[in-house]
Parts: sequence; structure tokens; C-alpha cells
Amino acid sequence: MPKILLLALSVSASQPALAQQKFENLDRIDSLVAMTVGANLGEPGGPMAPVDRRLHLAACPTTPSVDGPVFGAAIVKCDALGWRIRVPLVAGGAAAASGPVARYAPAARAAPKEAIVKKGDPVQLMAGNAAFSVSRMMIADEDGAVGETIRVREDKKSAPILAQVVEMGIVRIPGFNNF
Repeated sequence: MPKILLLALSVSASQPALAQQKFENLDRIDSLVAMTVGANLGEPGGPMAPVDRRLHLAACPTTPSVDGPVFGAAIVKCDALGWRIRVPLVAGGAAAASGPVARYAPAARAAPKEAIVKKGDPVQLMAGNAAFSVSRMMIADEDGAVGETIRVREDKKSAPILAQVVEMGIVRIPGFNNF
């Protein structure tokens, strides 16, 4: 009789593991959106709310891509499986100002800030929190003022990384706010 009980426990313990493999991790999607737009949940420019936990998206075999902000939302998609979701963003952030609507509505723009990082400048890319920090030298792909998100890359052949300008010569990866 104890053998049957152990078998039942091992089957029930393996069921949640199988369910986790079938569906996309929604916490990972929340983190990807926050890192891409450079603001956390509820902050200006960040997601309005977490991704609806009732969604059962098929697990993407690669990391889902995040585009935006586009018309006040980030678009998360898995090209391999063909699913796409829209994550509404809080208005008023630096990320929201870079959307298509702000580009064509001059009255909605704030006074331009002076760029302290210029295209081609060497910058130190920082990531970390109160417990650790990591840095790497990069090259700015575009001009940026304090608080703006710009593209930086290690060399001309490498893929760009989005980073927020902190001060002259220093940028940080969005999503690590405890620096």
C-alpha cells in the first residue's frame, strides 16, 4: 500500500512541472517589458499593470521580442509561434515621449534637454543594484540627455543595447533602479 501512495505523490508532483513547460512565463514578459521601456510597473512610461495572469500563451522557444512604445503600449511577440500581446504603458515617461504620437505633436513635447552624450562617444554601461554592479565600455549610437534612452554598442558589428543616460559618459541598463 505505501508504494501506491508514493506513486501517486510522484505523479502529482510532476504535473505542475509539465504545466510550467507548456505556457510562457508571464513574470518574464513583465520583466522584459520593464527593461525595454526603462520603467517599472506603475511608473511613468512603465507598464500600467502586470500581464493578465489568465493568459495561457504557448511557451516561446526563444526570448519574446518587445517593440515600442507604440501608441502608448509595448508589443510583446513570439515570432516562432506567431503570438503577440499589447501591454499598455503609463503616460508621461521618457519612453512614452519617443512614441509615434509624440513625434508629430509638437505641443505635447517638453522643452528639449541638452544632450550630454554625443553619437560616437565612449560610455560606460552600468548594470546592478545595491548588492552588485557590472560595467562595460560601449560606444553611443545616438545623442542623449540625462534620463533619455539611447542605443549603445560594443563595436560596429555588435547588436545595439538600449541604455538610459545617467550622467556624462555613463549609461545604465533600464530596470536596475537601485544603483
